[in-house]
Formats: sequence, structure tokens, C-alpha cells
Amino acid sequence: MAVLPMKRLQLCALKKNRKAILELLQRRGAVEVQDTGEDEVFTHADMSQARSIFQKNAALANQALDVLARFAPEQKPLLSMLEGRQEMTLEEYTAFQDRQDETLKVAYRLQALDKRVAEQRAEIPRMQAQVEELTPWLGLDVPMRHPGTHATDSFVGALPGEWTLEGIYTELKSRAESVSAVDIEIVSASREQTCLFVTATKSEAQQAEDALREMGFARPAHVTHRVPADKKRLLEERIDKLQAKIDADVAEIHSLAEHRQDLKLLSDFYVMREEKYGVIGKLMQSKRTFVLTGYIAARDVPALESELTAHFDVALDFFDPAPDEDVPVALKNGPLAAPVEGVVASYSLPGRGEVDPTSVMAIFYYVLFGMMLSDAGYGLIMVAACSFVLLKCKNIESGLKKSMQMFLYCGISTTVWGVLFGGFFGDAVGVIASTFFHSDLTFKALWFEPVSEPMRLLVFSFLLGIIHLFVGLGMKFYQLCREGKVKDAVYDVVFWYMLVGGAVVYLLTMEMITNMMGLSFTLSPTVGTVAAVVAGLGALGIIAFSGRDSRNPFKRLLKGLYGVYGVTSYLSDILSYSRLLALGLATGVIATVFNKMGTMLGGGVGGAILFTVVFLIGHTLNIGINLLGAYVHTNRLQFVEFFGKFYEGGGRGFSPFGAHTKYFKFKEEK
Repeated sequence: MAVLPMKRLQLCALKKNRKAILELLQRRGAVEVQDTGEDEVFTHADMSQARSIFQKNAALANQALDVLARFAPEQKPLLSMLEGRQEMTLEEYTAFQDRQDETLKVAYRLQALDKRVAEQRAEIPRMQAQVEELTPWLGLDVPMRHPGTHATDSFVGALPGEWTLEGIYTELKSRAESVSAVDIEIVSASREQTCLFVTATKSEAQQAEDALREMGFARPAHVTHRVPADKKRLLEERIDKLQAKIDADVAEIHSLAEHRQDLKLLSDFYVMREEKYGVIGKLMQSKRTFVLTGYIAARDVPALESELTAHFDVALDFFDPAPDEDVPVALKNGPLAAPVEGVVASYSLPGRGEVDPTSVMAIFYYVLFGMMLSDAGYGLIMVAACSFVLLKCKNIESGLKKSMQMFLYCGISTTVWGVLFGGFFGDAVGVIASTFFHSDLTFKALWFEPVSEPMRLLVFSFLLGIIHLFVGLGMKFYQLCREGKVKDAVYDVVFWYMLVGGAVVYLLTMEMITNMMGLSFTLSPTVGTVAAVVAGLGALGIIAFSGRDSRNPFKRLLKGLYGVYGVTSYLSDILSYSRLLALGLATGVIATVFNKMGTMLGGGVGGAILFTVVFLIGHTLNIGINLLGAYVHTNRLQFVEFFGKFYEGGGRGFSPFGAHTKYFKFKEEK
């Protein structure tokens, strides 16, 4: 349970060593570089243009990788998504810098090929649409845009619906009696349309077309100067050529897949350079020197100081930050607590001078999570799955590794509570034994079965909640004492212990309460009297000192009365722990329902098949839903009830200058 102490770093070195020093700091990832002001000697360099180029090149590399992913996808094992970044030595990184320009050309080529393939693929449907438009006109043996003769005009078009030649002439004659020198040829006819080739004298052509338009005649949107069959053949040849070009470009893309690793490295290379140049822009620089300031964890000072002084002529100074500085926060906990550091960070990191609550929270986190899920079968699945991932994926990223470890410990807790409550895939052991083997074998609870004794579980949940809240108050007491505020610790913690603790003990002297909660004991009236006195003294203390910051006696009294009213929040907080009962029962009851559904066909072969199917589907859904519920509500109890008693947070996370890459990471040097 520790917030790592930080040191301020100030480094001054020759400008000629700037690149090497920054790359070393980037590989180590131990220093958070701070932006500093300018003066008459030292100024900042404008790196915005260079950073923009690096961002563009990194994006180009990622686009090239996306092209390869679409045309030549990488074959990855099932668990590849859980594998972390590949390790890379400094020698491999240095060697790549000699071929970065060649790899950049590959990225440009992949981008160009992708663009060309997209354009060609977009052209093919357009041509295919033209072929479809020509299909009704394939019977026409002259160009669609026929020029006619010296004395005649020709044009093509279509009437809606299916027409006969006799019907067309009859309708045309009724609409234009004066039109006589017209020749109509039906090129094709279907239910949708009738395609016509019309020839008329130049004097009657327009009149004939106007009459046909009254019948619904319309010229096609696209006409060709070629015979339709010839135009179709030409289009098909163009489509074949385009497809051949596409195939050739796709084949070239496949051939460039051998550069995939270099393209990944190119992306990371420019990401690192962009970050490095961002740091350069924060440095104070003169003509021949530069100054770097920032924060470093005190534990990393000796190693970094030794490495820098061994390779460079540098002036280093490490000193404690000022009390009012916004020092970044980094946590350091043991193997049991470290996995839940992410849960604390998702709420807020400790503020200045605050205690890191991770270690204490971890104990309750695992206990509460396991109690909510409380099924040994589900717990064993979690343990097996998380153990497999941790053992199989040695290169897993730190954040994901901590998550797997957290759920591993949660799985162990779930298994323990499942054994205590007699839950193994609900009542699967007893159901299988009685249905298929006619046996009375059951998975007996080591403690008690919540379904049979829900009130007992509710009382235990409240007891666990009271302990949880009191530990939170204890954390506040410790924090105040550490800051030298002993009186505040008494006023804000001890009096609440007296009021809430005394009230709880007093309730246990009331037979009505103990009977309702199913307790086998009732405390004596003497104990009740003592508890009432203690609670009363606690209440008086809260009334007297809650408003101690106010000098006005009347305001102080009002603040004190309002402060003691806060006891209602403790009541609601304690009641919140009834969710332990609700979620624990939900897991077991739903599992039992699925088990019961699986036995509807009895114990034969059909029954075994049905039971297996229902068992797998039902318990998969149950573990998924209730695992999510346990995670959400465990976080809620920590964030609202536990942290609400002592923790404010507001710390800024430690963000060191490092290689924040996507595909590769530097191999740690021994």
C-alpha cells in the first residue's frame, strides 16, 4: 500500500548528445518530462512541423497495414489477441533505421495499389450496368444512334408494358392520323417494356415521336454509336481487362505482405519519433546545450543516474518536489493488491498526501466479488481460464495481465464461497445424481445454503458491510493521524464509531430485531444501556464538533445537528450490502432453474442430450450475466460506500516519456 515517492529531475547536457539521451530515456520510460519556460539564454524549439510529418508517416504505415489486413490477412493463433507487443532489441531497432526509407516506399506503393484497385472495382459495376442496359437491344443490328438516311430519321426508345406491332400502329394512328410514312420494329418485348426502333420521314419524325410519347415512349438514358452487340462485347472485354489488372494489383499486394513486420516497425518508429520531438519542444535549449526537467520515481534514480553518467557528460540534480507541486502519482503494491490498482485508478488516483487504499480495498474486493457470484463451478472456470491465459501468453501486456490476475483471485474467492454455500453449477451434482444415476449424492454446503436460509445470509451481509464501512473510517483515522490532525481524527472518526457502533449494539438488545433477523441471541439490557450511552456520547460529540470551523455558536449548533443527521447515510450504506444477498441468490436460483429445465426428458439418452445442451447454454449465460453483475456491484460498494468514508482522490497519473508503441516494445536489458 504505497504511493511511490517522486523526485524532481534536472538534466543539463550538450546538444550533440540530445538525440542519444532522449532515446535512452524513451526506452527506459522512467521520466515524465515537464514543459519549462523560456528566458534570455534558453528557448524552445518549434517541432510542430516535424511532428506533423511523423504523424502523417505513422498514419501511412497504418493504412498500408490495413491494406494488407484486407487483401492478405495475417494468420494468427486463437489467443493472439491476448499476446502483447513483440519484443525488440536496440540492435534490431538501430538496424531498421537503415531500411526505413525503403519501407516507407512500400507503404506508399500499397496505398497506391489500394486506391487503384478501389477505382477499378468501382468501374466494373458501372460497365456491368451498361451491359444490363444494352441487353434488351441486342437484337438491333444497327447502331442505337443511327443517323438515318437523306430522307429519313431513325431513333430508339421503349414503351411501358408489352405491346404488339399491330397495337402500336393502331394506337399511333389514333393519336396522329396524318403520320403515314413510319416504320416500327420491335427489338424486344417483356412485361416491363417494349423496345422499338422507329424510322420515319424527316417531315413526320417529330410528329411520330410526339404521338409515341403520349403512349409513354421514352428514349434510353444512354445510347451508343455502335451496334449493341458490338458495344456489349467491347464492354465485356474492358471488364475482363480491368479484372486482370485488379488480379495483378492484388497479387502485388500479396507479394508485399513480406514487409508486414517492417511496416509495423515503421508505424512504431514514427510514433516514437513524434513523441520524442514533442519532448524536444518542451526542452530549454541554447546554441550548444539543453536542459530537461521532470519527475522520476525515487526508486529509479540510482539506475538512471548510473546509466546516464556512464555514457554521457551530463549534469544531473535530483531533489524533492515542493509541497505545493502537482506531483504525478504512481502506485506500488504487492502481488495480491496490484491487480486492483486499475480499479482504484478508474475512480481516481490518491490526491496529495492521501493514503493509497489499494491493499485494504483488494481484500474486500475479492471477498465481496466471490460472495456475489458464490458458485464453486463458476469460480473454477474463472481460475482455469485466467491461469491458462497467464501461463500461455507470456508476453501479455501489463494492464491485461493485471486484469487476468484480478479475475483469477476473484475466481478463487468465488470457489471458496461456493464451497461454503454448497453451490457447484447450482445444484447440478444432486440433479445429475438423482436423474441419471438414481443416487442421493449432493454437493453439501460447508457452512449453509443461502436459498434455504436467506435471512442468515442477509444478516451476514450487513455484518460484512458494517466491517467494510468501519475499516473505511479507520483509514480516515490513520490518514488524519499521519497528518498530525489527532483531534480531527477523534471528532470525525471516533465519535462516529461510538454513534453507529453503539446504535448497532443497542438494536441487538431488542428481541423484535433479533427475532426478525433470525439471530439465536439477544444482548442483555445492561449491554443495551451501555451501548445507548456510548451512542449518545458519540452523537453529542458530533453535534459539538461537526461545525467547529464556524465561530458563530448558532451556526455551529446547526452544523452539528446536520452532521448527526448523517447517521441516516450510514443506514442506507449498510442496507446497500443487501445486494450481496440478491446477487448471491440470483446466481444459485438461475442455475437451479436451468438444471431443472435440463431434466424435462428424464434420464434416458434424449434426456442426457437435452440436459447437456441446456446445461451448456444456460450456465454460459448465467456466468456471463452474474459475473458482470458481480463486477459492477463490487466496484459500486468500493466507490460509494467504502471510498465515501475517507477517500477523495484527484491525483494526476504518472505519464513517463516512453515508447508508447502498438506493435513492438524494447526488450529489457539485463
